[in-house]
Amino acid sequence: MLIRSWDRGDEAEWRAWLAEGRDFGLLAANGGPGQGPVLVPTHFLLDVERGEILLHLAAPNPLLAAVRADPAVTLAVTDDYAFAPGHWRGAPGTPTSYYASVQFHATAEIVEDAAGKAAILNRQLAHFQPETPDVRVRAGEGAFGKLLPGLRGLRLTVREVRAKFKYDDKKAPADQYALADRLAERGEGLDAGVRTQLLRRHARRTAPEPGRAPRPADPR
Repeated sequence: MLIRSWDRGDEAEWRAWLAEGRDFGLLAANGGPGQGPVLVPTHFLLDVERGEILLHLAAPNPLLAAVRADPAVTLAVTDDYAFAPGHWRGAPGTPTSYYASVQFHATAEIVEDAAGKAAILNRQLAHFQPETPDVRVRAGEGAFGKLLPGLRGLRLTVREVRAKFKYDDKKAPADQYALADRLAERGEGLDAGVRTQLLRRHARRTAPEPGRAPRPADPR
């Protein structure tokens, strides 16, 4: 993913963006010779403090074989995307895509023991299904425990995080602000979320530096 200086996301930014409820992504592992990457859409649990990501897959999932051959993986989360027509953006009228994307480059470890798999599943349940605290997985016990042989846990140790928030930050602040009006007028698909991100990035750019007076508000 190409990241320009003007659309790079910092840690506080991508952490806050993911914390809004973005916990579904595309996990990629390297395929064998002559093959493309192996891709799996999946929910995941991010533990920022430990620098790890937890998830589980069915035992026959081909991604597991790919991980055994090469544990280097990438998990990508992309949202708040929209197409911006060229006539919105002034001369020379070049269209573009707006989007936010966070990519985790990590080393994957397959968890095969029953207790380890149960621990991962219980942490996921606590995150995704907190309203049922009594529903937990115990190795060798109950209906869920009997399903453990058909699953594998994955623990991803994060090596690098790359975040991109592509919302025309290279344009003049007034022009960027006007693009938010365009999105509001169109109001299709994910335009509302894109507009929120565009205005947030605009606010970051126009916020006063410490010790300086605030800039005048945009009149529109």
